[in-house]
Amino acid sequence: MKLGELAKQLDCPAEGDLGIDILGLAALSEAGPGELSFLDSEKHLHLLKSTRATALILPPTFAAPGVPCLRSEQPRLTFARALALFYPPRRPAPGIHPTAVLGRNVRLGEGVYLGPHTVVGDDVEIGEGAIVYANCTLYDDVQIGARTLIHANCVVHERTRIGADCVLQAGAVIGAEGHGFVPMADGSWHRMPQVGHVVIEDGVEVGANSTVDRPATGVTRLGRGTKLDNLVMVGHGCQIDENCMLIAQVGLGGGVKIGRNVVLAGQVGVADHVSIGERTVATAKTGIPGNIEAGALVSGYPAIPHNIWLRASAVLRKLPELHQSVRDLQRRLAALQQRLDT
Repeated sequence: MKLGELAKQLDCPAEGDLGIDILGLAALSEAGPGELSFLDSEKHLHLLKSTRATALILPPTFAAPGVPCLRSEQPRLTFARALALFYPPRRPAPGIHPTAVLGRNVRLGEGVYLGPHTVVGDDVEIGEGAIVYANCTLYDDVQIGARTLIHANCVVHERTRIGADCVLQAGAVIGAEGHGFVPMADGSWHRMPQVGHVVIEDGVEVGANSTVDRPATGVTRLGRGTKLDNLVMVGHGCQIDENCMLIAQVGLGGGVKIGRNVVLAGQVGVADHVSIGERTVATAKTGIPGNIEAGALVSGYPAIPHNIWLRASAVLRKLPELHQSVRDLQRRLAALQQRLDT
């Protein structure tokens, strides 16, 4: 594709030779002749000296590096859109594989694809253009919205509702029973029936091998546009508002409430029935045992304001020296006390 044509499709101003051919895209440090890359941070400006990219996507304020470039307020977003143009996802032709098993009263929208060995229970509804890849199981009374993509080996349990334009990556399990048990007098555990269900709103993505559990009663809900990375665990009865981002190995206890636009970085753990205010960011491995107010930036365990955690971490590195200093002071104080006593 010519750079000028690409600029039109991306709706970006262009500088330099617009007739050059763009054959692919790559990261700035890896791009070669014929490839387009991007830069959106001043801390990486030094990479411009060594890049072999034929063209770049740059912010309006960055000086042109001597190669053709596209200007964008959000170079990373523009690069993502360019990737979609060059590498559109392959979609299977609509149809039902001969090995698929369908229950009673299954309703399929126009253009649905069901892959090999998929199992669809009774009273299931699948919207138009939806794709269900091989070896997936949809239990009874499941609803799948239009254009939703379910990758191989996913399991969607009974009564689950999934909206339009969602993505379930391979191995995701939606609507399994929550971990509900009642302690008995003899020390054993009595299972609490989990008769609620899961609702996933439009535009949600669930990463590979992630799980979203259903509650004993009521609903576990993922709000519109929320994104779950791989190996995320959403406990029973959680309420996650729209456009949240949960990174790999995040674990939510039961009944957690999360406001909109919250970001939980990798391996964040949240205790049962905690509320997290909107726009909160928790850095990697943060442990959240109690409620967090809106707009907070927290780190550590238990979670504290990030700036305090940074100061505490700096002190932690000096603890051996501080410990030795305290011991020296204790010895000197003891010697001084002995002199005073005598």
